[in-house]
Amino acid sequence: MQLKTMPKKKPLSAGRAPLFLFLCQMISALDVPLDLVQPPTITQQSPKDYIIDPRENIVIQCEAKGKPPPSFSWTRNGTHFDIDKDPLVTMKPGSGTLVINIMSEGKAETYEGVYQCTARNERGAAVSNNIVVRPSRSPLWTKERLEPIILRSGQSLVLPCRPPIGLPPAIIFWMDNSFQRLPQSERVSQGLNGDLYFSNVLPEDTREDYICYARFNHTQTIQQKQPISLKVISVDELNDTIAANLSDTEFYGAKSSKERPPTFLTPEGNESHKEELRGNVLSLECIAEGLPTPVIYWIKEDGTLPVNRTFYRNFKKTLQIIHVSEADSGNYQCIAKNALGAVHHTISVTVKAAPYWIVAPHNLVLSPGENGTLICRANGNPKPRISWLTNGVPVEIALDDPSRKIDGDTIMFSNVQESSSAVYQCNASNKYGYLLANAFVNVLAEPPRILTSANTLYQVIANRPALLDCAFFGSPMPTIEWFKGTKGSALHEDIYVLHDNGTLEIPVAQKDSTGTYTCVARNKLGMAKNEVHLEIKDPTRFIKQPEYAVVQRGSKVSFECKVKHDHTLIPTILWLKDNGELPNDERFSVDKDHLVVSDVKDEDGGTYTCAANTTLDSVSASAVLRVVAPTPTPAPIYDVPNPPFDLELTNQLDKSVQLTWTPGDDNNSPITKFIIEYEDAMHEAGLWRHQAEVSGTQTTAQLKLSPYVNYSFRVMAENSIGRSVPSEASEQYLTKAAEPDQNPTAVEGLGTEPDNLVITWKPLNGFQSNGPGLQYKVSWRQKDGDDEWTSVVVANVSKYIVSGTPTFVPYLIKVQALNDVGFAPEPAAVMGHSGEDLPMVAPGNVRVSVVNSTLAEAHWDPVPPKSVRGHLQGYRIYYWKAQSSSKRNRRHIEKKILTFQGSKTHGMLPGLQPYSHYVLNVRVVNGKGEGPASADRGFHTPEGVPSAPSSLKIVNPTLDSLTLEWDPPSHPNGILTEYILKYQPINSTHELGPLVDLKIPANKTRWTLKNLNFSTRYKFYFYAQTSVGSGSQITEEAITTVDEAGILPPDVGAGKGKEEWRKEIVNGSRSFFGLKGLMPGTAYKVRVGAEGDSGFVSSEDVFETGPAMASRQVDIATQGWFIGLMCAVALLILILLIVCFIRRNKGGKYPVKEKEDAHADPEIQPMKEDDGTFGEYSDAEDHKPLKKGSRTPSDRTVKKEDSDDSLVDYGEGVNGQFNEDGSFIGQYSGKKEKEPAEGNESSEAPSPVNAMNSFV
Repeated sequence: MQLKTMPKKKPLSAGRAPLFLFLCQMISALDVPLDLVQPPTITQQSPKDYIIDPRENIVIQCEAKGKPPPSFSWTRNGTHFDIDKDPLVTMKPGSGTLVINIMSEGKAETYEGVYQCTARNERGAAVSNNIVVRPSRSPLWTKERLEPIILRSGQSLVLPCRPPIGLPPAIIFWMDNSFQRLPQSERVSQGLNGDLYFSNVLPEDTREDYICYARFNHTQTIQQKQPISLKVISVDELNDTIAANLSDTEFYGAKSSKERPPTFLTPEGNESHKEELRGNVLSLECIAEGLPTPVIYWIKEDGTLPVNRTFYRNFKKTLQIIHVSEADSGNYQCIAKNALGAVHHTISVTVKAAPYWIVAPHNLVLSPGENGTLICRANGNPKPRISWLTNGVPVEIALDDPSRKIDGDTIMFSNVQESSSAVYQCNASNKYGYLLANAFVNVLAEPPRILTSANTLYQVIANRPALLDCAFFGSPMPTIEWFKGTKGSALHEDIYVLHDNGTLEIPVAQKDSTGTYTCVARNKLGMAKNEVHLEIKDPTRFIKQPEYAVVQRGSKVSFECKVKHDHTLIPTILWLKDNGELPNDERFSVDKDHLVVSDVKDEDGGTYTCAANTTLDSVSASAVLRVVAPTPTPAPIYDVPNPPFDLELTNQLDKSVQLTWTPGDDNNSPITKFIIEYEDAMHEAGLWRHQAEVSGTQTTAQLKLSPYVNYSFRVMAENSIGRSVPSEASEQYLTKAAEPDQNPTAVEGLGTEPDNLVITWKPLNGFQSNGPGLQYKVSWRQKDGDDEWTSVVVANVSKYIVSGTPTFVPYLIKVQALNDVGFAPEPAAVMGHSGEDLPMVAPGNVRVSVVNSTLAEAHWDPVPPKSVRGHLQGYRIYYWKAQSSSKRNRRHIEKKILTFQGSKTHGMLPGLQPYSHYVLNVRVVNGKGEGPASADRGFHTPEGVPSAPSSLKIVNPTLDSLTLEWDPPSHPNGILTEYILKYQPINSTHELGPLVDLKIPANKTRWTLKNLNFSTRYKFYFYAQTSVGSGSQITEEAITTVDEAGILPPDVGAGKGKEEWRKEIVNGSRSFFGLKGLMPGTAYKVRVGAEGDSGFVSSEDVFETGPAMASRQVDIATQGWFIGLMCAVALLILILLIVCFIRRNKGGKYPVKEKEDAHADPEIQPMKEDDGTFGEYSDAEDHKPLKKGSRTPSDRTVKKEDSDDSLVDYGEGVNGQFNEDGSFIGQYSGKKEKEPAEGNESSEAPSPVNAMNSFV
């Protein structure tokens, strides 16, 4: 057959769309030829972080391809960059690359910013990364005066570098005035910050030119710090005079020069933290001081350091881990140790990650009507956010495309048209960076074309893979077919491998693979083909290769190297020494096949390699040269033995022979043993196998032989140096044939069809055949019958099929070996079975007993054994939840399967859903499959307890009520009878109050709790019930609101007659009002009225307050606001007393008395009927400041002497308001709104809750 390929597909379970999707993804891997219409593709751009040399012109690269050729535009710092207005900026022709000419005039700093390039044509727009352009900087060191440093020997020291901050950062190193690097060691080393650390100083550290240098590579400049002078004095060498002239303060530091345990110079403390980004180099540093000099060790707590990525720098003071990943996070510990002790420091390392691609989007080429997808999948730490753009515009505000659907990191296309062509940008970003990828969707209808050059010649070495290219393009995706030869000979899939890109692979190319191959690409728009040619070459191999040599100094040695190669290839021979070039010495000479070394010297010892290379392959072989010293007398040569010789066969019998040999020279090391090998020239020519081993003192061996083997023997000698090369082979000895002495193993009988018996065995090898004409006698008969054995003799095979057998009948089987001489011993019989067939009978008397609401037990009667017609593997129960006809049409019924092994006749059905109707049937199972199903048997599971309500939330909290809303249980598991609500208050110390139970009808999903305590937290426990019991509960907590205003208690108690109405004006935007000062156990009538353009409307309700409570849940005396308020009142009273005392002393009139005279009526004034406002109110007994309804002057101001209370205390800041009569209403009004109008009828009934919480 011809070999036909499309891109390899995995089995798909969902429809055709994923198949189209996959095909389109395959074509996306192919480049669209530039002569076809296509959107722009960015091919080259400057790096994201672009540091420029301020001494050179700025070049910002942006190259793109497309058809038609794209046009380019730039933005700078997010706005359009008009290059035509800047004479220093030009764009290269046919390119988007900007050239900014700052060498003639202008400064690089002027053009710092964030640049982005857009390449656009009629098919879309591609954008570059944000390119941050910054000029490099190499600032000078600030001038400073550095005092000489004088230290005692043994003290520690840190010489600061503190280089200027440049861009990019400078490379730091310490040198002297002669530009020689200062020596560093475990005692003296440079830190990562550039400082020079001395664990302890010595007199030889004295010098006046410790200079820190900063090299700025970008500008090729080096900046120098002022030299630092250091003098180290040995205290033991100071005489009394010098010591008298130096005070203690003249010494740098106060540490003793005595020996001391380590302490860390850097980092400080016992712990520190280090954060690094994934993929970077993690550098951890610990530098310690001490005497003697400490040694640094590194460990990772709860882990090991990665072997291939860990490096130690700076004398193990710096630990570096390359290509760091999230797995490298953890605690690293550095240990500084000397003879006097040790110190530890723990560095906590956290590895974060800038976004990195998991699946980057790729270009899509689709034909009209096809489907496709773009996938943009990235990871990072923290998780990056994925956003899409189309043609550089966020997809949320781009033109709508009906063929496009966005789902997170995936865009799916369906039924695309030419207008669907566009360039999509995917941006994955987190706080550490971003990734931006362009991927176009190009809708084309294009016949196939082959992109591989015609008549390409491929040359391959024999027995190696051959890859024949067939790069192609087309839309829709073409199929690829390969033919061999001009007549189109068939290619078989078991020999060839077809790759997704059209490449044909020959895994093992042979000589007969040579020829012409034709690649054919087809789609619905046309066909294209191309021919390539394949030649197979002989491999290069060694005929003679260099051998191990031991030579004396001053002598000559020669290595030989001969190769055989394909006659059409020209090899080159290259000699190497220790994997490097040969020494440039005339003593080494190379001719065609030899390397000769004359006058051998000690340094000539090593490994010599001969490498033979052709244009297609290469081979190499090596040998070791050992150079030894010459001696006046011949030195003993210690080497492997010379091979034995003069092999002779005697005492030749049918199954044994005696082998005799002469040992070779032992080369001054006694022979310890001889190894004998044999070759079977008849069955395994060229393969030598181990026969026997004998002591090194023996020269003969009696060898056991097998019949019908053409033996040859060889012997090797072994000593302490090694093993000799094999001896020459002995003469051949053919043993006589005999009958087989063993039978085949692994005999089995197993039918593959209901009417056959397949007998298999492991055949004997040629060595075991013992003679020519190896065959097998296969015998069989039914085990339970009286039939005679049926036998057949077959050739040297491993299988025989008996046809026409009854279904699943036990058979006795024998397989006996025989050859031309006779039969092997009688074999033992093994039992097998003829083929199985599907069971004929379904299990009967199926019955179900329900154990509980989720468990049932099925019982059935076993089927007759003969009806099984195979090995009984068990019984299989299919059961499913019955659906109504309407539900069955909507979705497929999910059937569950349970298999019970062996002959069990009952089984448990777990995981049932309560209060459901189930159907089951039972089938018997054998090795062939399932039998017929039993009749369906239905059963009902009883009710169970329900699951928890799906949700519970608290809405509309007020002073004394909370409203609960919930969703019924997702699994009622029966008929819900009611809901149970339990709740209890929680005080400020988190103690639980008394628990209240409440039953709610099952048809409710909302419930309002009244008469609750204000500003109190409640905990709710809510669950549903069926007749079986209560289900799982759901809990929630909520707080009633805090009261902000109160009313005075009535003068007349309940039942004493008709009370006068008390009235409060409430802001029209509010929906509740709290009543305070009510008497416990008293009935109240509440009226809510609203006044507007349509008049005044009102509604009434009656409620009764609850009984008096012993205590409240909230202890007000412990509240901060209450304590503050009491303090303020006390302070105010104190001020008033002082003012009164002063005024009485002056004979003045107390303001409160003036109020008493002005307002003689102490009672509450009746409500005015004309405007609905309150009358005036004052307290004639104690003259306390008025809390509300206070009289004010006509100019609506409150004078200080009239009231010491601020209006802000009663309202919300400066937004307090007054009625027309001057009464203050700011406490319940926010911003000024239109007052409600009165009316006789209400167009909308007020909420009962609002009516309860509003007072008129």
